[in-house]
Amino acid sequence: MRADRLLSTLMILQARGRVTAEALAEELEVSVRTIYRDLDALSAAGVPVYAERGPGGGCALLDSYRTTLTGLTDAEVQALFVMSLPAALVQLGLGPEIKAAMLKLNAALPAERRQDEDWVRQRIHLDWSGDARRHEPVPHLPVLKQAVWEDRRVRLVHRLPSGPGMVSLERLVDPLGLVTLAGDWHLVCRAGGRLRVYRVASLVDATMTAEMFERPAGFDLAAFWAEWRAERRVSRGRYAANVRVLPHAVPWLPLMLGAAVQDRLETAAGDDAQAGDGGMVLTLSYDSLESARGHLLGLGAAVEVLEPLPLRLSLADYAAQVAALYGAAPDGQAAPSLPRPA
Repeated sequence: MRADRLLSTLMILQARGRVTAEALAEELEVSVRTIYRDLDALSAAGVPVYAERGPGGGCALLDSYRTTLTGLTDAEVQALFVMSLPAALVQLGLGPEIKAAMLKLNAALPAERRQDEDWVRQRIHLDWSGDARRHEPVPHLPVLKQAVWEDRRVRLVHRLPSGPGMVSLERLVDPLGLVTLAGDWHLVCRAGGRLRVYRVASLVDATMTAEMFERPAGFDLAAFWAEWRAERRVSRGRYAANVRVLPHAVPWLPLMLGAAVQDRLETAAGDDAQAGDGGMVLTLSYDSLESARGHLLGLGAAVEVLEPLPLRLSLADYAAQVAALYGAAPDGQAAPSLPRPA
């Protein structure tokens, strides 16, 4: 289309300065005569373009003329701002160049679109600091992206283990942003007055509603994500115990281990392995072996420690001492036989 070609001509002249008619014709795949007709059309529209013949000549705009027209659609501008400062480019030493390019892009945009950069960065965040993992299907990502873009509430369905099977839970959330951690997408949202994080690949369903919501004042997606990641790293840096929760005890996990475990089940379903018998494998954090042993002893036969081995052996030793202490009933009475949990 001629309008597209006129726009392309204007952008080339603004970006490169003086360009010969032959070079324009070759790049735009038209004849030189067509280029001169296009230059006449631009001049008639008020664009100060001129052509000089002879050596060193060519087509150019007046030095004082700059257009704020970029030809970029809203979606294209938003896509550029999402990709504006990935960590990989910073590591290559290109951070200052990328920032300078974004400043120039902002300067070329109309005033009403210069807020797009902050708007996009509060909704999409790229974090390449994690280890690459196998990419899982994320069929609900387009719906979540649209909901994040439009500030619309979403009805999520996720599954939690319950006894020998699974139970589906539905939750209405305010989607605040999407974060990719080394290619693994997470939804940052507000539900029940609390900020939560869900792995997108672990969601069973996501439906965008017509209900709008107001974003929290002062919320910063990148800052929240950095804090959330730091808390997880600190937690994992303590004494970690891998345990298997037996099937009959899975529904009682929040009561046994606290609200933090409920959040873990809801936000990280899929990170923790679910045993084939309906049980669940979790990683619990403690300050030391002693604190882990004291807590896990109180859970009795509901939880089995898989590792580390020193903790498992310590629990077995204490259990043997307890069994020896209570193995014989007082005064020669027979000890009652209690059913063992499955």
